[in-house]
Amino acid sequence: MKSDHRLPLRRTVLRLATGLGAATAVGLVVADPGTSPARRPAGAAGSQAAALRTRPLAYRLRPMTGHTPPRYRPAAPPVRTRPFEQLTDIGHAMVLTFDDGPDPLYTPHILDTLRKHDVRAMFFLCGEMANDNRDLVRRIADEGHTVGNHTWTHPLVTKLSRAGVIEELGRTSDVIEEITGAAPLWYRAPYGAWNRNSFEIGAAMGMEPMAWTVDTLDWTVPGTDTIVRRVRRGAGPGVVVLSHDAGGNRSQSVAALRRYLPQLLDDGYRLTVPRR
Repeated sequence: MKSDHRLPLRRTVLRLATGLGAATAVGLVVADPGTSPARRPAGAAGSQAAALRTRPLAYRLRPMTGHTPPRYRPAAPPVRTRPFEQLTDIGHAMVLTFDDGPDPLYTPHILDTLRKHDVRAMFFLCGEMANDNRDLVRRIADEGHTVGNHTWTHPLVTKLSRAGVIEELGRTSDVIEEITGAAPLWYRAPYGAWNRNSFEIGAAMGMEPMAWTVDTLDWTVPGTDTIVRRVRRGAGPGVVVLSHDAGGNRSQSVAALRRYLPQLLDDGYRLTVPRR
């Protein structure tokens, strides 16, 4: 880990001690049990201090191939066995989500665009990135966006032990709560790879699992036009859009948001975040 200090997991232990009934129902969100969330990888290496950052992070994302999140026998209610993939019964609305940050090069530009159009979004943060960029985490929360948990180091959760999942999710929830004053209520598995341990442990920590409907695949750096086209073609009531604000050069993601966001608003879409 890049951090020089380890945050205590006291709050995590307390959350787990409440048992697996800590997760609450989400009135506006529904999962499609017949489909799997889109698959994509995203890196989450820690960033340098914001004052020292002058270029994109050096690491590159690499595609996962042949991975399909496994199915598990149903766990005891209210633990979920599928992530939420879309919103329902909210009219002409969509949700924009950004993974892997915050990054001092790209996240501020995304926040500026969202603020310009008075739009709220969801940011699924990696703990080590949040720990290195605390002022950005505060800005995300202060401007009314939803802060979610995307694990500490962006591992393949399905390869972790139960203790490993607790460590990854718990440390991230702790640092988010330490920075913003509130623990996250949502989490997203890196690579869209979920398993029973992650569902149960997330529920015990009071979080609901959120996947996505439309994957922009912006991590492949396909070009701004392509990202815009994917969002516009996938737009629809209840759609959850996946993009990234860290993990590589995200200048195309920033430019694409500046184009498609006003277009979605002109089409009558309301950009919102789920309520719990």
